[in-house]
Amino acid sequence: MSRPLHRGVLGGGRLPGNIQDYIEDSQMKVKIDKEDFDRSRTSSDHVSLSLRNPFQFLFSENSSSKQDSTENGFVVSDPFTPTTLRNRHMLTLLFLKFSLVLIVILGISVSFLWTISLMTASKGHMLHGYRRLQEQLVSDLWDIGELSLGSTRFKESEFCSLESENYVPCFNITENLELGFTEGKEFDRHCGPMSKQNCLILAPPKYKIPHRWPTGRDVIWIDNVKITAQEVLSSGSLTKRMMMLDEDQISFSFASSMVDDNIEDYSHQIAEMIGLRNESYLVQAGVRTMLDIGCGYGSLGAHLFPKQLLTMCIANYEASGSQVEIALERGLPAMVGSFASKQLPFPSLSFDMIHSAWDGVEWDKKDGIHLIEVDRVLRPGGYFVWTSPFANTPASVRDKESLKRWDFVRNFAKDLCWDLLSQQDKTVVWKKPSKKNCYASRKHGPGPLICKEGRDVESPYYHPLEACIGGTRVLPDDFTEDNINWKSAVRDYWSLLSPLIFSDHPKRPGEEDPIPPYNMVRNVLDMNAHFGSFNSALLDGRKSVWVMNVVPTIGVNHLPLILDRGFVGVLHDWCEAFPSYPRSYDMVHADGLLSLQTVKQSHCSMVDLFFEIDRLLRPEGWVILRDAASLIESARAITARLKWEARVVEIESNNDEKLLVCQKPFVRSSSNSL
Repeated sequence: MSRPLHRGVLGGGRLPGNIQDYIEDSQMKVKIDKEDFDRSRTSSDHVSLSLRNPFQFLFSENSSSKQDSTENGFVVSDPFTPTTLRNRHMLTLLFLKFSLVLIVILGISVSFLWTISLMTASKGHMLHGYRRLQEQLVSDLWDIGELSLGSTRFKESEFCSLESENYVPCFNITENLELGFTEGKEFDRHCGPMSKQNCLILAPPKYKIPHRWPTGRDVIWIDNVKITAQEVLSSGSLTKRMMMLDEDQISFSFASSMVDDNIEDYSHQIAEMIGLRNESYLVQAGVRTMLDIGCGYGSLGAHLFPKQLLTMCIANYEASGSQVEIALERGLPAMVGSFASKQLPFPSLSFDMIHSAWDGVEWDKKDGIHLIEVDRVLRPGGYFVWTSPFANTPASVRDKESLKRWDFVRNFAKDLCWDLLSQQDKTVVWKKPSKKNCYASRKHGPGPLICKEGRDVESPYYHPLEACIGGTRVLPDDFTEDNINWKSAVRDYWSLLSPLIFSDHPKRPGEEDPIPPYNMVRNVLDMNAHFGSFNSALLDGRKSVWVMNVVPTIGVNHLPLILDRGFVGVLHDWCEAFPSYPRSYDMVHADGLLSLQTVKQSHCSMVDLFFEIDRLLRPEGWVILRDAASLIESARAITARLKWEARVVEIESNNDEKLLVCQKPFVRSSSNSL
């Protein structure tokens, strides 16, 4: 992994220089002669190439004229016709090409006999070498075939309907209601057979490439999200204070109001309530990751991001005006998530702080089970920040219903052993204990029980909500070597992509010079994150990006360790749709995912996986896959169906693995493309 990389060939590759030039020159001469010859013909028979024969492109088409006769299946021309010399020239070229094929066949035969003769001396080594020779030969012949057949080898994939532009599979509320899900369960995730779509989702008709980071964090194109200018202008006063509509753009400002004050003052207030001077000291106090439930449009996370605090936004799926979609368009961490009846796909004890402001969650319902879920994913010593019209309601108010709801939350938090740190206006901050003393000393009553030992606390992949509370854990895994390897790999990746992504002037015609740091990649989806060391290497390399670390459910679960390192991540089954809107990520990375899916014999195909990658990737976004050479070659074939530009990159001193580097084209939806 620490070896330097070399650029591969674009698409299917090329033959060695001399042979390639010879074939191209020969084909050009044949083309010119054939055009002259065709003018003298009155009719011709066309012979198509067979896709099954990779050698067949070497033989040019030859059609007979009326003056030709046929003997024993071969075409014999009249020696006195004006085109005889040209035909002889064509036959000469055909003979030379046939000789080339014969040389290849002889090379295969000699290689086979040579391998057989040496097998007894070094059987294991030679078998491996012969297998690699066969793989290379098949690859070369595959490339030769692609040179002549081009993109016609594969049937190009169809485009999805316009309704799919902003659709998130597995979150079909209408379908869930028809299936009988009610009481909030219609917002939960339900993946059925119809949730899989093997078609290409087009960008909206007026879609534009997002602004580069950090500009894109604060300004987005309104046509890139499912919200209209009228919806922005007609929204409530709170939303108007959060967003400003400027022609075809929506601007977000840190001075925009979120609750009863602006974002900067609000975050400063939270810091003071837990005993800090301001929000800049949150990371030093151990708050590195925050879960923001019902995050609005991500303004709090955007404000805290430059202060090295990662905020993961979760909210229900919305067909229009989505909180999650707009947060992702700003390049901020976000995913669709509902815990009406199921646990969130995070291990226990995942976040340092959980924030909830005006989110609409009925915390006092269902015997406090939503508060129990907060306790499950909150680390020992972590903070729960709650801003609500029902919070901190004084006893003198006449609204008994509000007072009843506030009393329930306050008393239930006490049963969870949370310490009430501070109350200011409508905001309350609790702290979860670091030790288990409180749990053991609690009086038996209506509060939640301690969970039994042996329950799965690290892989709760959409399990039903539990009405019990758990404990703590420590993971001493050593991942130093993994960190070192990935630092080298990231340097190699960026040396490969920097001329295209991170150049000093990555601009398009007519654009002004970009503002530093010239970063066209804001977020990365790591589909098989291992220990999260790719994320760590990006940070060490001072790349201004954040990574969604995904741990496949079929592999070893290192997600608790990733979260302990202060990163964000989630469990996921890649045979299901990822809980995010289309066009969410600027780059998708996967190391060994194809091998993992193959070894575990997953219930979906590689084609299904690539369609999901295409759905999540922004137009002009990048894909970097590292895997076994044979799987990379198979993956490269699939990219032709997806219309991606792809190249295979060799890894020096590593013949068993290759890189596949791809870019997704920018195709807008229109009446002509469907």
